[in-house]
Amino acid sequence: MADVTRPIWPAYLLTVFVGGLGHCYLGQWKRGVAWFVLYLLSLAFLSARTLSGAFDLSEPFFVTALQFESVDYVDVAIPLAVLLVCLLDVYLVGLAKRTDAPIAPEESHSNGS
Repeated sequence: MADVTRPIWPAYLLTVFVGGLGHCYLGQWKRGVAWFVLYLLSLAFLSARTLSGAFDLSEPFFVTALQFESVDYVDVAIPLAVLLVCLLDVYLVGLAKRTDAPIAPEESHSNGS
């Protein structure tokens, strides 16, 4: 069970660095692993499209792999879109945790009576 007193804002930072990590921080392990796998697949798609010409035998692999001339907007947009939707999901999970959290009873304020 996740600790409801834990602040939610670190989950946003963790999600920006690695998709799914914020969900794990909030205690949503299955959801976090699913987002992480989706994030890795989107990065693999980016790498496959970027490195498709890197296996040319006329140039060394690392030199060709580090050239970003062949990176298009679509290549970067897919992993970025996955991270943005994952960040939105972390926000919604955090919002649900805040609304489901038990509200502490307010202390009675005495007005001198």
